[in-house]
Amino acid sequence: MSLGEHLIELRKRLMRAAGAIVLGAIGGWFLYDPVWAALYDPIVRIAAARGIDTAEVNLNYGTITGGFEQHLQISIVVGLVISSPVWLYQIFAFLVPGLTRKEKRYTFGFFFSAVPLFFAGCATGWFILPHIVELMASFIPAESTSLFDARTYLDFVLKLVIASGIAFVLPVFLVLLNFVGVLSGRAILAGWRWAILAITIFTAIVTPAADVISMFLLAIPMIALYFIAVGIALLHDRRVAKRQAAFVGES
Repeated sequence: MSLGEHLIELRKRLMRAAGAIVLGAIGGWFLYDPVWAALYDPIVRIAAARGIDTAEVNLNYGTITGGFEQHLQISIVVGLVISSPVWLYQIFAFLVPGLTRKEKRYTFGFFFSAVPLFFAGCATGWFILPHIVELMASFIPAESTSLFDARTYLDFVLKLVIASGIAFVLPVFLVLLNFVGVLSGRAILAGWRWAILAITIFTAIVTPAADVISMFLLAIPMIALYFIAVGIALLHDRRVAKRQAAFVGES
C-alpha cells in the first residue's frame, strides 16, 4: 500500500473506532447511576469507618457544569470499556496488511487475547481502587475535615482503571511487532531491565507511591505478561529460523 492508501485506511479505522466509542458512551450515559455508586463507594466506606453519618458524605463541585461534566466523563470511559473489542480489532486490522497470508491467522489470537487482558487490567485497577483511596484518606488527621473535589477524585479513579487496562494489552502489541518483523525476541528480552523500570514507574504514577501493596498488585501481573510476551516472541523467532533453514536447504 502507498502512503496515501495507508492514511485512508487509518482514517477508516479511526472512524469506526470512534463510532463504536460514541455508541458505547450513549450506553454509558444510561449506566451512570450504578457506575457512579460503585465509584463513590470507597468514600462511603471511609466515612463509615470513622463513625461519620454516610448521609452527610458529599463530594464538592467547584463549577456549575461540574455535575454534567462528571456525567459525560463517566459515559465516555464506560463507552471506551464497552467498545474495547471494536477499537482493539480496528488497531489489529490496520496492522494486518503488514502480515503474510499465513501469519494473518494469528490476528485472531492477538484479538482474543487483547480483549480479555484489557478487561482484566480494568478489573485490577478497580480492585485496588478502594485500597488506594482508604490508604490516602488515612493520612488525614482525625480532627480535620475532608473536602474531596469531585473532578479530581473522578479523574484519579478513571485514569487508574483505563491505564491499568491499556497496560495489560501492551505485551500483546510487543508480540504483534515481533510477528510483523519489527522487533526480534532477543531485542525484546534485551530491554527487560528498562521494561521493569518502565513498569515500576508506571505503577508508581497510577498508584500512590506510599501504597506499596497496590503498586505490586499492579506491577507483578504486568511483569509476568511482559516475560510471557518475550517467550512467545522467542518461540516464534525459532520457528521462523527453522523454516528459513529448511527452505535454504531445499533450494
